[in-house]
Amino acid sequence: MPWWLDLVLLTSATAFWWRASREGDDVWCLLLKLFAVVALAVVLLGGRQVLLELLALAMALWLPNSTSSHLWSRLSTRLRGDPQQRQLPRP
Repeated sequence: MPWWLDLVLLTSATAFWWRASREGDDVWCLLLKLFAVVALAVVLLGGRQVLLELLALAMALWLPNSTSSHLWSRLSTRLRGDPQQRQLPRP
């Protein structure tokens, strides 16, 4: 991939991320961040840069899985209306 295309994609990824951090709408913010991540992934993985590809793979493998006890969502308290916390009235 030519160097100028890498530069265009990196610039657009930075612009998307910056714009997403200033948005008020969560869905639009998520979409812009997704575009930024995809543009960055194309630069990292499309240029046949093996060292960067291995680094991205190591980071992906390092991320916790959904059943990990170290996730913030697992540490938070449950809501009152949560069906798992409801108890049947005692007779």
